Amino acid sequence: MFYVKNVPTWERVLRVVVGLAVVAWSLLALGGIWGIAIAASAAGIVASGLFGFCPACAMVGRRLDKARKANGAL
Repeated sequence: MFYVKNVPTWERVLRVVVGLAVVAWSLLALGGIWGIAIAASAAGIVASGLFGFCPACAMVGRRLDKARKANGAL
């Protein structure tokens, strides 16, 4: 791939679940232009969870610990 995953598995799951909840809430409860704007932002969080790569985390130098990942620990 063209990128190195920098988000651990537990955080990826959390990003997807919470991101989908925020998308649903913003479209159903808020609506209008603000609801669409918040849903689009939350969709970015969902995408980073699905791909395992967060550009903001990469900019600050966040990397996964390879030793912990090899041992199967989260």
